[in-house]
Amino acid sequence: MYSLQAFLQPLGKYLMLAGLVLMGLGTVFFLFPNIPFLGKLPGDIRIEKPNFCFYFPITTCILVTLVLSLLLKLLRKGVG
Repeated sequence: MYSLQAFLQPLGKYLMLAGLVLMGLGTVFFLFPNIPFLGKLPGDIRIEKPNFCFYFPITTCILVTLVLSLLLKLLRKGVG
């Protein structure tokens, strides 16, 4: 059986790493609030009509997901 300490020690490391990543992202978004290409990629859906606006950044979501997946995969190889 696993002890509680064996479970909590790696969890603490991952939470600290996640906190550092979030601090880094927060700093980037604070210093550069208008990243020019983010949210305006080809494939992002935008429908504007009188009294109605619908925006779904599907291409941006896919790009962000791919970048985060690659980053997490690289970090997992480095940690493990």
